[in-house]
Amino acid sequence: MQSVSVAMLALALRRAEEPRMGNFARTLRLALRYRWTVVGAVCCAMIVAVLWGGNIGTLYPVVEVVFKGKRLDVWVADEVKSAQEDVDHAAEEIAAKQTQLPAANADKTKQLTREIAAAERRRDAETTKIERLRWAQPWVEEYLPLEPFETLALAIAALLIGTLVKSAFVIFGQLLVERLAQLTTFELRKTFYRRTLRMDLASFGEKSTSDLISRFTNDAGCVALGIQLFFGRAVREPLKMAACFFGAAWICWPLLLLSLVIVPIAALLINSLAKSMKRASRRAMEEMSVIYKVLAETLGGIKIVKAFTMERHERWRFHSVAKEYYRKAMKIARYDSLVRPTTEIMGILMIAVAILAGAHLVLNQETKLFGIWMSNKPLSMGELLVFYAMLAGVSDPIRKIGDVWGHLQRAYVAADRVYEVLDREPKIVDPKRPLPLARHRREIVFDRIEFGYNVSQPVLRDVSLTIRFGETLAIVGPNGCGKSTLANLIPRFFDPNSGSVKIDGVDVRDARLRTLRRQIGLVTQETSLFDESVLTNIRYGNPEATREQVIAAAKQAHAHKFITEKLERGYDTVVGPSGNRVSGGQRQRIALARAILRDPAILILDEATSQVDLESEQLIQKVLADFVRNRTTIIITHRMSVLTLADRVMVMDAGKILDIGPHDELMSRCQLYRRLYQLDFRESA
Repeated sequence: MQSVSVAMLALALRRAEEPRMGNFARTLRLALRYRWTVVGAVCCAMIVAVLWGGNIGTLYPVVEVVFKGKRLDVWVADEVKSAQEDVDHAAEEIAAKQTQLPAANADKTKQLTREIAAAERRRDAETTKIERLRWAQPWVEEYLPLEPFETLALAIAALLIGTLVKSAFVIFGQLLVERLAQLTTFELRKTFYRRTLRMDLASFGEKSTSDLISRFTNDAGCVALGIQLFFGRAVREPLKMAACFFGAAWICWPLLLLSLVIVPIAALLINSLAKSMKRASRRAMEEMSVIYKVLAETLGGIKIVKAFTMERHERWRFHSVAKEYYRKAMKIARYDSLVRPTTEIMGILMIAVAILAGAHLVLNQETKLFGIWMSNKPLSMGELLVFYAMLAGVSDPIRKIGDVWGHLQRAYVAADRVYEVLDREPKIVDPKRPLPLARHRREIVFDRIEFGYNVSQPVLRDVSLTIRFGETLAIVGPNGCGKSTLANLIPRFFDPNSGSVKIDGVDVRDARLRTLRRQIGLVTQETSLFDESVLTNIRYGNPEATREQVIAAAKQAHAHKFITEKLERGYDTVVGPSGNRVSGGQRQRIALARAILRDPAILILDEATSQVDLESEQLIQKVLADFVRNRTTIIITHRMSVLTLADRVMVMDAGKILDIGPHDELMSRCQLYRRLYQLDFRESA
């Protein structure tokens, strides 16, 4: 049973690989990994469907037996007798018409042949009915109540028990479906997060953080709801419809086909609505990303908003994007509101056609409608009422499917947006055959580097540079001249458009990223701390470090004193989001301790002292003076006081190396360097 159910679902999903479902089908295949949960949910849906049709079927004995005041055994005997009379009558009709065949002309022969075939069908149908009734007769006489009222009580009891059992399986099925949806979304979010972390830095510029968060939360939530509905109502309700259609077909399948003539028209209307709803859902989700962006910008810069009294402006900006989302959401609501009436009208038209056609057949005791064969014998009133009840039993599933339809369209769009990120391949990847990269010991070489974030706007132009191991190189220059970009090429945050960066003769593009970056310590201007303890933030530099090693690194960074004396819980103090519970200088020293704990062969300090006070800067410089020994250090700075640490200073302008050498030589020959130095001296004064 397990393999059959999963195989059927897998086949359905393969057929669904078209623009209509697309990436949502990939999510459903992900859900099929939890095969026992899928099997349980499908089995519950099948049991619910059978009990749904069976409960409606209890109407038949009530109408045919109870309301006619008959005993059940008498009704069975009468049915056998009536069916036998029909068999005998059909046999006589067949024999009579066969005797007319020899003398008949061609046209008469065709007519007689058709009539004989119809009589044979009636005979065979009644013979089958007799066999079923005679098989059931002993069971009826021995186990079932015989009196009409007792038969009614049994039918009601069966209805109640069936409803209770059906409700129990509905509850159990919903729990299984919810488990399936949550597990699948859990895996999808993990995969999304893993792939996001693998993306290169350029990708984060193309897809803003707020947009990624929107896809990670809002869109993934829509996918989860889609999975829940797909394996829940979208499976259960069609099975309930199928059970009712099967019951109606059992009574009179030609009448059922006639009732369904309106279905293709309704299907075309719903398909058109679905396409419109999908387009509207995509636009609404894109607008939700804009709302996330506005929230992130406003709350992230709340200090500036309040300082410049821009609360009214930000309220208006949020009002504008939220209003736009409201308009798009209302467009979805309009399409969604049309789905249920369309399905209900379809159901009413289907029942109306069945009522008119069925009433004509029963009231006139005919077996044909407009000359078209409909049944072997005239339908009874009880059979017709049960047929109507079966069609009415289809209306509730149709209504629920109408409610599901809009949510599934949103799930399709949400899956497209999630997989748009999942399918992105990072540009910075490990080589297929990485070269070994030992700990840095010789030199870092930039060979004729050309680079630009945009091909038409180069940032670095023909940069060639050699940094010897153990050397401290300071890089200065105007804003936007390419200082940080050059340093970012060492850990392969970006790859040059042309040229190469080599560490000890190995092109960084030929080394494994993890091996390369483990040799590099990075301290930036915007110190990134996590909402964790001080201990955890320092240990980020080396997750396997002991507490004693963390404390030793903090002492080396002159951070131990303020951690133990000024922070309430010492190393276990949580620093808050982005480290906002500690000062800028304290954040910088914690970040420096993190870099020290990593013990990198290459240290990159990108404006590491630009946002600290004079006292903190002096402490950091003391730390660096000892720490930079026996490692290659690159210092990007505007603070000329840091240059005392440098063996050489490189001056950059407009993406090129303008000059390089010791401080004294640059002061005498480089006009830009002299101007920067004098400007910093005046600002410091």
